Amino acid sequence: MSARVYLHPISVVTGPQVEEGAAIRLAGTMAYASRFALVVRENGKPVQRVLFGARGLEAVLTSLDPELAEEAQRQWANLQKVHQPLQAGERTIRLDQPQVMGVLNVTPDSFSDGGEFLERPDAGRAHAADMLEAGAAIIDIGGESTRPGAAATWEGDEKERVLPAVEYCAAMGAAISVDTRRAGVLEAALAAGAHIANDVSALRYDPRTAELVANSACPVVLMHAPGTGEDLHEGGEYEDVVSEVFDFLKDARERAIAGGIAEDRIVLDPGIGFGKTLADNLAIINALPLYHALGSPLLLGVSRKRMIGALSNEEPAHERLGGSVALATKGMEAGVHILRVHDVKQTVQARNVWRGLRDAGLTDFAQLPMD
Repeated sequence: MSARVYLHPISVVTGPQVEEGAAIRLAGTMAYASRFALVVRENGKPVQRVLFGARGLEAVLTSLDPELAEEAQRQWANLQKVHQPLQAGERTIRLDQPQVMGVLNVTPDSFSDGGEFLERPDAGRAHAADMLEAGAAIIDIGGESTRPGAAATWEGDEKERVLPAVEYCAAMGAAISVDTRRAGVLEAALAAGAHIANDVSALRYDPRTAELVANSACPVVLMHAPGTGEDLHEGGEYEDVVSEVFDFLKDARERAIAGGIAEDRIVLDPGIGFGKTLADNLAIINALPLYHALGSPLLLGVSRKRMIGALSNEEPAHERLGGSVALATKGMEAGVHILRVHDVKQTVQARNVWRGLRDAGLTDFAQLPMD
């Protein structure tokens, strides 16, 4: 069938009581939605858009082809799916509130830290310890730069960069993810104490990775990027970026499950900044609640990215804290489960304040008389 259906949550509220119960909890998080748009695209073009409330889905389904109606019901269930915690060794990462993943880049040409944590392992160790103390649930270690125009990294070099960092983070008892698209690097990192695979190619770059992830039973992050070879940014041209990223992640998730990866170990990342224009990135971030309809937890990586500079007088990467926190908060509002950030302390503080607002929001209307 050339037609595809998408369920967009378009109105996020502080809690179901705001709508007298007519709101759903998004993906087991502290985000709630009360209004929705059902969109049908055929041959890449939108052909139908229907707005409805949290109690109006059944009436909308009568206008759809039975196959599309079945898919819409599946997405509706996914929007309300409560995700089980991720297991990272002895660490349990709950997904009922936003969790913070701290970035530890051990590359010579990192756009953010300029290679400091590769050249000075003691600085990397101290930075990892600081992030854990500040409240990072996961440390994400990367040994290859994936910024536009970066040269590909030889697997041996990537191992030499990543493994010492994995070892010192493991010695701290951290939950560790490894940002790599190479099975050899992932296998060595898992043996050294890592727990999670963060694959920016969504298991497409190295055909061995899917089997390794399945056999090791580790959680895996599947990210959208248009490129299929060395350049992940290549081919970023879209007619409807929001829907095309959705389709990509849906297909990637289905391939992973077919390859033996457990459904409850898959996390999805829309890949902000990878082969996308500023307009593309903004469209995806505004549509983030849609991606809950895929049925997996969501990860959002927007920290210090180029789009912030583009919106703020070309501020350099190390001066993008305000924009990073603003985008992280937008992710929280959308029910994103994991925020991948450089500035852990500030993001955790923002998360804690946001959570306080949400906790209060659940009781704001408790004393009001109902008609």
